[in-house]
Amino acid sequence: MKLPPVDYEAPETVSEALELLAEHLDEASVLAGGQSLIPLLALRLARPAVLIDINGIDELSGVAAVDGIVAIGAMTREYVAEDSGTIASVVPLLAAALPLIGHEAIRSRGTIGGSLAHADPAAELPAVALALDAEFVVRSKSGERVIPAAEWFEGYLTTSRRPDELLAEVRFPTARPGTGISFQEVARRHGDFAIVGLAASLTLSDGAISDARLAFAGISDVPVRAAEAESLLVGERPSAELFDEAARRATDDIDPPADLHGTSAYRTKVAATLVRRGLQAAVDNADERQ
Repeated sequence: MKLPPVDYEAPETVSEALELLAEHLDEASVLAGGQSLIPLLALRLARPAVLIDINGIDELSGVAAVDGIVAIGAMTREYVAEDSGTIASVVPLLAAALPLIGHEAIRSRGTIGGSLAHADPAAELPAVALALDAEFVVRSKSGERVIPAAEWFEGYLTTSRRPDELLAEVRFPTARPGTGISFQEVARRHGDFAIVGLAASLTLSDGAISDARLAFAGISDVPVRAAEAESLLVGERPSAELFDEAARRATDDIDPPADLHGTSAYRTKVAATLVRRGLQAAVDNADERQ
């Protein structure tokens, strides 16, 4: 299917992009990797008057670790992040999720910022960002804002970014010693969006859980943090019984959508299973980071 008629702009600097966003506001869409936007355009589910192509803005790419934070430029390709030794060593949960995004061809064009700005609740990166309390750096002509992940995702494919703002960078905290991670998902085929996914991170200190993070993908119109289960885990020693109770608490109040891939009850059962699997997998690799 052909794309609808649309004006096209290709700024070479952030300043130029911000000028265009300020001029066109809601009539503009930002083109990053295009792996989500181009299909939406072809299906007429998105109808911007102007495409602002930011692929030529080199300053929006790169990975840097400073003072306990890994800053990733919004235009950093997913395959670049996947191959990053920095991310693998200090943001292991992100590293575990990246290979599950689509296929290699998708990750060669898709960007970290593009996925998080698109905010598909079944995608891997939103769940990771929420689990790790990532921060989103957005810029406009009037200045810069830093938005915590808990405030970024507002609804289905909707974020708190304003029409005149550009997502420039995403900041992830580095993992502490003793942190084990796991990204689990169930999908019909490799590369499909998850029917249910789970980002899990546990930090062990002297054999007890000192920090626990659990965030679901695919069970709501936004990624969902399992706060009650996290509170249960902190201060306890890992055990199958503890993880069973955490799975129960994590899924007690969820009401996943039903579609041709599964009923709400099925998704709830899968979510509980992923909590048990994810927590045990995180414990199993936590010793590697002592």
